[in-house]
Amino acid sequence: MNAAAMSDPRRRWWRIARISAVAIALYVFFRFMPTGTNLNHMDFRVEGENVIEMCDPLAPQFLPVVNVRSPVSLKLTTAAPPVAGQPVEATLTLTTASGKPIEPADLLTVHTKLLHLLVIDPHLLDYHHVHPQPTREPGRWAFQFTPRYGGVYRVFADFTPAATGLSLYANTEVAVSGEPAAAEIVAAAQQPSWQAEVAGHRFEFAPATGWIKAGEMTDLTLRVTRPDGGEVPLQPIMGAFAHVVAFDEARTGFAHMHPLQSDLAVRPDPRHPELTFQLSVPQAGRYVSWAQVDIGGTEVFAPFWFDVVK
Repeated sequence: MNAAAMSDPRRRWWRIARISAVAIALYVFFRFMPTGTNLNHMDFRVEGENVIEMCDPLAPQFLPVVNVRSPVSLKLTTAAPPVAGQPVEATLTLTTASGKPIEPADLLTVHTKLLHLLVIDPHLLDYHHVHPQPTREPGRWAFQFTPRYGGVYRVFADFTPAATGLSLYANTEVAVSGEPAAAEIVAAAQQPSWQAEVAGHRFEFAPATGWIKAGEMTDLTLRVTRPDGGEVPLQPIMGAFAHVVAFDEARTGFAHMHPLQSDLAVRPDPRHPELTFQLSVPQAGRYVSWAQVDIGGTEVFAPFWFDVVK
């Protein structure tokens, strides 16, 4: 056997070794290259019991956010004392349990936004869905809302850390001075009903079974019509044709729901649009769901009070 023939196996092994080295180098590079966030999944976990669980953003569920510990701290300050009927300029400080600031690079865009705030008054009659914008100071986010009534508003934050890819929640409160909702207004608004009339449109948000049972997944259909039978030009809002948020009467938590019809290229029926949602509530009791839609460029909110049975 000549020397050239003997060297062929060596050349082959040398080529294999070089290819393997390049592959390992590429793996190490992509494994440790910067991701845009300085936080990792351990920054969004706290030890012990009664800790909030992260959820699949595509399969949201009702969670008692107030009664469990969150790995995220939420602190709210305002430029001036909040007053009912006047715009409130607020700043939110978002940090991990260890005090690390949570910045835009640390969050994933979910339904076109990095951070969703769900703001609700004590009687669940005044609901706001707002999206804070990051400031130049790490971990600080600015937003504005105009409270309708006096009282202690609860603020829920809904976001998805880039380090986990799973939804996470936190909450805080802001006191608003001014007159609270009148007792007769509260009593009339909190009557259970699957129908509502808002901004010249009729809304229906009803379960297929006629009721919602605690602990069971329920399909609900949102329908929007005009009394004259005219068109209802639903427009996409936050990457969907509607959003629905449900709160319990005590405001211990919420469920943020999105329609199963997720393809924006398939538009709802122009005169009788229907969208399907799914909801699972662990406890029986009184709840309210707020449907948010865009009708011809105008955002409309419609409330539906309902009872969850055992």
